[in-house]
Amino acid sequence: MVLIEERQEGQVAQSRDVVLSVRDVTVGFGDTLVLDGLSLDVYRGEILGFVGASGAGKSVLLRTILGLVRKRSGTIHLLGQDLDAATDEERLRVDMHQGVLFQHGALFSALTVLENIQVPMREYLDLPRALMDELAYLKLELVGLPRNAATKYPSELSGGMIKRAALARALALDPDIVFLDEPTSGLDPIGAAEFDELVGKLRDTMGLTVYMVTHDLDSLLTACDRIAVLGGKRVLVEGTVEDMLACDDPWVKAYFRGKRARQIDRSARG
Repeated sequence: MVLIEERQEGQVAQSRDVVLSVRDVTVGFGDTLVLDGLSLDVYRGEILGFVGASGAGKSVLLRTILGLVRKRSGTIHLLGQDLDAATDEERLRVDMHQGVLFQHGALFSALTVLENIQVPMREYLDLPRALMDELAYLKLELVGLPRNAATKYPSELSGGMIKRAALARALALDPDIVFLDEPTSGLDPIGAAEFDELVGKLRDTMGLTVYMVTHDLDSLLTACDRIAVLGGKRVLVEGTVEDMLACDDPWVKAYFRGKRARQIDRSARG
């Protein structure tokens, strides 16, 4: 585990467990740099909201962390493991302790909800079918889906149910960290608020760390403990909503203090 110490008013604060540490990461495609020397820490037990302009590289960073995009330089430590130096066995251990919810759910259309949830179990574990069924039904219950959703196919689900089924699959192996890519996109305000509440409850009950890529201002306000803003190929600012409101960067000001952000402004000011 990687530990850091924070200094506040001359005192050494309690060490915080860094679950994800990205250091000086550079990613490019051809002659185009998308990320340039980006650094970011995610602490155990927090919900981090990662935000930035469309095309800024939020999903690129996520896919780089997951090993789906190759970086040009820098280091990534996940769950205490240097991913570049990891053996196959060490990488397997890391993979088993992380869950991912992609933006549109990415459920397998030919599989039922129950079978989708069991995909990680089949890939990483050797369990009897009856036990996998029992575990999958438990995950359904955790994300608030009815038991009869298990036999449905993705085409038979609403958008909100797809998100919850994909989240159940992400939780299949009881991960330490969950990566959520635009989890509330496509949901109506009520559905989005319910999903944010669900994520917070799961963090509290399962001890999860959550890395959430989002454009949803309400999610940033109600679900996230801390926010990191991507801009200029690096993290521009990170901290609380109050820190965002105090930032003088033009994009950050427009995003967090614009007309659509009036609810955040009022809440932050009490």
